[in-house]
Amino acid sequence: MTAVHFGAGNIGRGFVGFLLNRAGYEIVFADVNAELISALDSAESYRVHEVGVESADHVVTGFRALNSSTQTVQVEAEIAGARIVTTAVGPNILKFVAPVILEGLRARPADAAPLVVLACENAINATDMLAEHIRGLSDATEWATLESRVIFANTAVDRIVPGQDPNAGLDVTVETYFEWAIESGPFDGATLDIPGVTWVENLAPYIERKLFTVNTGHATTAYYGFAAGYEGLAESLADPSIRDRVYAVLQETKAFVVAKHGFDPDVQEAYLNKILTRFANPHLTDTVERVGRQPMRKASRHERFIGPAAELAERGLPTVALVDAVGALLRFDVPADPESVELQALLNAEAPGVIVERLTELGPDHPLFDSLVEAVRNAQRREG
Repeated sequence: MTAVHFGAGNIGRGFVGFLLNRAGYEIVFADVNAELISALDSAESYRVHEVGVESADHVVTGFRALNSSTQTVQVEAEIAGARIVTTAVGPNILKFVAPVILEGLRARPADAAPLVVLACENAINATDMLAEHIRGLSDATEWATLESRVIFANTAVDRIVPGQDPNAGLDVTVETYFEWAIESGPFDGATLDIPGVTWVENLAPYIERKLFTVNTGHATTAYYGFAAGYEGLAESLADPSIRDRVYAVLQETKAFVVAKHGFDPDVQEAYLNKILTRFANPHLTDTVERVGRQPMRKASRHERFIGPAAELAERGLPTVALVDAVGALLRFDVPADPESVELQALLNAEAPGVIVERLTELGPDHPLFDSLVEAVRNAQRREG
């Protein structure tokens, strides 16, 4: 059995590809990074180091690597014969992966088992996004034939994969904890045997709980840690004042998932406390600058701050901690991060209301708008 995975980076090697490999699949890594693909192509194995409680080392073998930029035809041929295609490339890159997957579907034998496509991204319903890109490249007549050859299923992934030692080579360090949830409905009762996967009928609550607890908490720690002059995530969270602020944010996102999805409050409280323990893992030497990068994307309408805050405001529930965290995000000034540079230029050039509308797509009629305008105004005062 073959699984084609787009994105041979740390998450691809240390999480998605690793679990599929353990499930018995030969992994074909596809990536545009020529140096990385060359290294994988010449290697017989790499190691995954799980750190934390019950640390363990795993040797990964049984993989190949293709350059999806220069070896597109070969990647398409692999997809035509694969059982699974997965991605970990970032939501904005899915549109570039779509044409390759479509060509693989076109070449797929009509009597082959349907190709399972899973976009393992930090975004809500990322597989649906990928599916729309693929359908958009085909006409209705052709798609009526091709849709029987593919199963699209949304998925939620959760594993902290920190920035790696530059001397680690292909080896990857990850936390011991992981969660991979896949919606079962598209499989019509015939789900795949992938140890470690949780199959759920309704994935939306799990996606939002993960995104608005793990990703929101992770970014909040980074922005407050950066503002306080810390370098690492674990040392940032060791500061009681920062931990209290992160906890306050997660109390608001807890209220969101409880109100919207009906999670038991005690269960969500245990979940968020487990997340805080994971962030404090001293073996995961992640930096505030790496986690905080791309602040403009992280402040967008459906992302980790504005997504829950907007719905909380619409329900008349508190958003003070989330808005304060957005204020910390606005002060993330890292010249090496293009989005940070763009954000600081925006703060220096535009009025607060204009900035809020551009970043969040919320207008003056939204109940969250005024508090965000004040957060922007405060950030501009600090810059001035």
